[in-house]
Amino acid sequence: MNQYEKLRRKIDDRQALTGVVGLGYVGLPLAVELAHAGFNVVGIDVLADKVDAINRGESYVQDIPTAVLKPLIKAGKLRATADFSVVEKLDTINIAVPTPLRKTKDPDMSYIVRACEDIAKHFHAGLLLILESSTYPGTTDELMLPMFETGGLKVGEDFFLCFSPERVDPGNARFQTKNIPKVVGGITKRCTELGALFYGKALDQVVPVSSTRVAEMVKLLENTFRMINIGLVNEIALMCDRIDINVWEVIEAAATKPFGFMPFYPGPGLGGHCIPIDPFYLSWKTKQAGIEARFIELAGYINGQMPHFVVDKVQNALNEHSKPLKGSKVHVMGVAYKRDIDDVRESPALDIIHLLGKRGAKVSYSDPYVPKLHSDGIEMKAVPETKASAADCVVIVTDHKSFNYGGLAKSAKLIVDTRNALKGVTSEKIFRL
Repeated sequence: MNQYEKLRRKIDDRQALTGVVGLGYVGLPLAVELAHAGFNVVGIDVLADKVDAINRGESYVQDIPTAVLKPLIKAGKLRATADFSVVEKLDTINIAVPTPLRKTKDPDMSYIVRACEDIAKHFHAGLLLILESSTYPGTTDELMLPMFETGGLKVGEDFFLCFSPERVDPGNARFQTKNIPKVVGGITKRCTELGALFYGKALDQVVPVSSTRVAEMVKLLENTFRMINIGLVNEIALMCDRIDINVWEVIEAAATKPFGFMPFYPGPGLGGHCIPIDPFYLSWKTKQAGIEARFIELAGYINGQMPHFVVDKVQNALNEHSKPLKGSKVHVMGVAYKRDIDDVRESPALDIIHLLGKRGAKVSYSDPYVPKLHSDGIEMKAVPETKASAADCVVIVTDHKSFNYGGLAKSAKLIVDTRNALKGVTSEKIFRL
């Protein structure tokens, strides 16, 4: 029996020992779903704190409650390790490690390279490898394949290699790992077949595509679409502000059109692990092919200017109330990159806090999900939202549902609302984006 048939039977019977490299907001939920589906799962992470927490049954990922994780640990369906020698026993490996951008806006592949190097030390025939980290088209076949197709092993016959873009939306109560359609593309047809079979055992819907490059491009299209449309609506917001039109009312009315329009909403800037970053993978890759990604670059510029616009808005609001920004107390409501999550990666709140500080403001913040800020040179502790009334100006940056907006509208001296959180409330002390 060849390697393809052996592995197919193991997956079909859920006897394959599965591994997940990278136990963050993508890897841990995937490991949990695989364990729920009946696979025995080994999570691999280089951070000892994560490994120890998982083996205690304690979750540090908001979308995976400890009450869900702990029974899987107790039942022996899931365990974690920092030792890559476990790869020798594995049948499948999903790689879900970070892929940040360097300051020069080119992809940092060091996490993928390191993971592949550690796997390669214990690599063997009969293994299915699936990369899930967001990246540029060509990563799987150009970067990963040569690292494993050594010693006479041939992809599609001796081992199998796929790409499947993660589509996790942290904090989304409706769509999570299990019910988000899973795109997968392999180096060969057999690779795709095994990848689709594997995911089909644990997830609700699998969407096979013809190649790893198509699968890689799918993720970039999805997030570039969002980034460009957010850039467009942010530019419309800047225009509306200049000519004194309520952009939120414009969008609400436009959204009544039953065809040809999809509402996007302005905000203080882009944040998170994907939308501010992924389009620049595509921009970087296409530049190598002699193509300039003009929409991406322009949308990136507009979105990057929004924190500056918000701070200008704060300064103008204070001026209208005869106060300078320098020396004023400015309270930021919400520092996570989006509503009801604890993630501050690429959050526009960080830029806003930096810019306010540079202009001499005394900045404080409230966020029920982020008790401490230790990022980008910012060291701050959250204060209760009731303290907002003592500030000269309050800036709503992240519209967490738990905030008392009614109380805020009554008690705050001045409010700059970047999220339309105070929709329907009219007051001379409220300034909207």
